[in-house]
Amino acid sequence: MELGFHVPIFDIDGGPAAIAPELARVGTAVEASGASWLSFMDHFFQIQPTGLPAESHMLEGYTTLGYLAAHTSTVDLGLLVTGVTYRHPGLLAKIVSTLDVLSGGRAVLGIGAAWYEREHLGLGVPFPPLKERFERLEEALQIAGQMWDPENDGPYEGKHYQLAETLNSPQPLHRPRVLIGGGGERKTLRLVAQYGDACNLFATSPDDVAHKIDVLRRHCDDVGRDIADIRVTITANNPRPNPDATDEFVRAMADYARHGVAQVMVTPTTGSPAAWIDGLAKAVPQLAELG
Repeated sequence: MELGFHVPIFDIDGGPAAIAPELARVGTAVEASGASWLSFMDHFFQIQPTGLPAESHMLEGYTTLGYLAAHTSTVDLGLLVTGVTYRHPGLLAKIVSTLDVLSGGRAVLGIGAAWYEREHLGLGVPFPPLKERFERLEEALQIAGQMWDPENDGPYEGKHYQLAETLNSPQPLHRPRVLIGGGGERKTLRLVAQYGDACNLFATSPDDVAHKIDVLRRHCDDVGRDIADIRVTITANNPRPNPDATDEFVRAMADYARHGVAQVMVTPTTGSPAAWIDGLAKAVPQLAELG
């Protein structure tokens, strides 16, 4: 099992002027730890699950990833996850292509149906009903696939999006992996089976995740796909790890690894995330022993 770091908080010790140097240290710490993933949220207001108010500091995700691309050299970079409503899919595919080129082929497209109504309304971003958001998500996945096909720069005609040309030059150095966030059994996991290279589930319990994997396997069977081709990842929140209890955290992850989870994302929630990451680095070799 691999370890990834997901940084959701930008209330950095020292205030706004300290954010950039601290994030540079985060990039150094993640790579020094041997972790394989670094991500941020795709939000414009802070979200309630962090325990912080919406007015807390939040950075735009892809600008932040571009900055980290210059401060890292090996770790995969992505958002966990982009809301499909925030950017036109053609522009999103171009943004991720640019990140891939500038990072040397390390970009991942993390994407989901979006949910945070307050920031949509606050910033004037349309927030269609859930059914339409899932329709848009599927079209966005199709558009990204076409944008990353160097043999197909023709039009795209969908219900919600129409593109006269899917010209995308330069192409990504490596076709970005597509990670779809969420565990909805009827729609989200079907989209994972059909379009995804990876999924991200909440680590509510090993039994819950095992059930989600079984549902994903059935969707894969329906579309004629081998589930082994899909990387299953989880975001750890039960228990939420901390550097003072890494052995306990690794033991809790063993059951997830046995069910086929390949990577666990953990979230520093302090004002000094680089030091938190340094403290959790000892879990990387321990998790690797789980398989």
